[in-house]
Amino acid sequence: MSKIREDYENTRWRRFERFVNGEEMPEEKRLELTQAKEGDKEEQLAEITTTQSLRRKRKEERESFRRYWREQQEKEIKEALKQRADWPNTGGVRVFRCVYRFVALLICAAIIIVLLETVAELPRFGSAGTPANSNEVAERYIERGQEETGAVNIVTGMILDYRAFDTLGESHVLFIAACTVLILLRIDHGKDGKTTSAQLAEEDDRKFEPKNDRILQKVAFFLVPCIILFGIYVILNGHISPGGGFSGGAIIGAGLILYLNAFGFKKTERFFTYKTFSTISLCALLFYSVAKCYSFFCGANHLSSGIPLGTAGDIISSGLILPLNICVGCVVACTMYAFYAIFRKGGI
Repeated sequence: MSKIREDYENTRWRRFERFVNGEEMPEEKRLELTQAKEGDKEEQLAEITTTQSLRRKRKEERESFRRYWREQQEKEIKEALKQRADWPNTGGVRVFRCVYRFVALLICAAIIIVLLETVAELPRFGSAGTPANSNEVAERYIERGQEETGAVNIVTGMILDYRAFDTLGESHVLFIAACTVLILLRIDHGKDGKTTSAQLAEEDDRKFEPKNDRILQKVAFFLVPCIILFGIYVILNGHISPGGGFSGGAIIGAGLILYLNAFGFKKTERFFTYKTFSTISLCALLFYSVAKCYSFFCGANHLSSGIPLGTAGDIISSGLILPLNICVGCVVACTMYAFYAIFRKGGI
C-alpha cells in the first residue's frame, strides 16, 4: 500500500488535476500552506539577521585588533626613539667620529703626496721621450688602421674596433643612466592602476603639449623627416666619413624631441612607447655584446673571425663597425628621448 504524502495538495500533479477539473484548494489547506510559507520566511529573516550580526561583530573585532596593533606599534616606535635620542652623543659615536676624521685626513694626505711625486717624475713638456711623442699605439692607428679595420674614418675604427670594449661600457652607461632616471622620476600609479589626485596635474598632457601651435607643427612636419634621415645618413656613413653612432643617434634623438614638442605625447606614443624604448635598447646592447665578445675571442686566440672587411670606402665594409654603429645610434637616440620625456612628464 502506497504512503499518502502530507503535501499532496501542493504537488504539481494535484495542482494540474484541480486546474483540469475546475476545483479549488480547500480553505483550511490554503491557510496551512500560507502559514507554513510565512514561518519559513520568518526563519530565513532570523537567519539573515543572525548572520549580519555575526559579520558586524567580526568586523568590529578586526577593527579593534587593528587599532590595538597600531597603538602597540606606535608605543614601540616611541620607546625606540626615546632610547636612541641620545645615541649620537654616546662615547662610542664620538670616538668613531674622531677616528673617521683622522683616517679621512690621512687618506687625503696620501693621495696628495702620490700625485705630487707623480708630477715631479713626469718628463718635461716637448721632450722626445714623452709618451705623446713616442706613442706606438697612435702610430699603429694611423698607419695600419684602415688595413686592419677597413674603416676610412680612423676615429671610428679606433672607437669601434681597437677600443670597442670602452664603447660597449659607454653604451651600457647610457642605458643604466636612463633606467636610473626612470626609477627616480617616474610617476607611479596606485594599487588600482589609476593615478592619484596629486599626480593628475603632472600627467595632464594639456599642460605639456602645444596642441594648437600651428607654426611649430608645420615646421616640424617638414624638418623632422629631414633630421631623422640625416641622422641615419651620419650613422651609416660613420666608417667612411666624419660621424658615427653617437653623433647620428644624437641627431635622431633631437628629431624625436622636436616631434614630441610639436605634436605631443599622444601622437608620439603611436610609434615610440616604453616598450619600444626597452626593446630597441635591449636588442642593440645584446647584439653589440655578442658581436664584440666573438671578435675579442677570435683576436685573443689569434683566430680569423671570418667577417670580411670589404672594400674600404664602400657602405657595406669595415666588418662589424657598421652594425655596431647602428646599435650605438639606436641606444643614444632612445636614451636622449627617454631623458627628455621622463624629466618632462614623469614617464615615456
